[in-house]
Amino acid sequence: MQLQQLRTFVEVYRRRSISEAARVLGLTQPAVSQHVASLESQLGRPLFERHARGVRPTAIADDLAASLGTSLDSAEAALASMRARSSQLGGVVHIAGPSDYMAESVAPRLDPLLQAGLELRLHVGGRDQLFEMLLNGRTDLAFIVSRPDDARLAFEALGTEKLHACASPAVAEAIMGSADLAAALADTPHLAYDLDRPVVRTWLQANQLPLPSKMPVVTAPDLRVLRMMLCNGTGWTVLPDYLCAASVSRGTLAIIPPPVTTPENRFHLAWTPSALRQPRVAFARNLLIEALRRAEPADGLRR
Repeated sequence: MQLQQLRTFVEVYRRRSISEAARVLGLTQPAVSQHVASLESQLGRPLFERHARGVRPTAIADDLAASLGTSLDSAEAALASMRARSSQLGGVVHIAGPSDYMAESVAPRLDPLLQAGLELRLHVGGRDQLFEMLLNGRTDLAFIVSRPDDARLAFEALGTEKLHACASPAVAEAIMGSADLAAALADTPHLAYDLDRPVVRTWLQANQLPLPSKMPVVTAPDLRVLRMMLCNGTGWTVLPDYLCAASVSRGTLAIIPPPVTTPENRFHLAWTPSALRQPRVAFARNLLIEALRRAEPADGLRR
């Protein structure tokens, strides 16, 4: 069996599609089909069943994929990393993530990539958009809050963010002065990322509090917008520590103490294994993981 044939098999197996595997590998569909057919001939068993929407792996394909595990990906990633260290880097790397995290945490750590000769294309989006961008090859690396559960993606866990209910000092004082925190939060206008209110919902559930029946007065897919409105005295919301720490230190925001606990989210850097065949992507991934793991927590907010 040749390495190229195994690589092709792995991509077809992950993507359940000859055409998608061909796109990722930079091969023609006939070439991919030929690689699969050659493997099937050597094994004496079919690896995939063709159907209208792609291919379905057979039991022998499942066994072969399990035997390979991530060994092929690891070998190729190691080779790409060595090539990156031993050659002049160049080209474009696409990096995506939530807009506020990209601005506050990622952007300040990109200079080493530029100094290495890379050009960067930064993209922003929500969770579903980021997954789609990775799988469609529109970005090489993506920062995602939730743990990726798609077998086609690889990821590395980075640091955590603590979530704090915040408001201007005057609004926070009024909420905290109430004998009934749930009622005070429900009666005070709140702001959210979107109408589903994922960040607000996480904090409330962790503290055994109900989600307000009233919809948010403001939604914005960039939490920095909400932070600014809070500082101007508009309602309350929940922000990660890296977004509210400086404002709390300046006294323009105040934290509403949680009655039970301060919930956490963990950020992940995700990629498709095939992306690491490019030395520039392997280099960027390694540098970003190292830089973000070294990042100091927000002053005065992590406990």
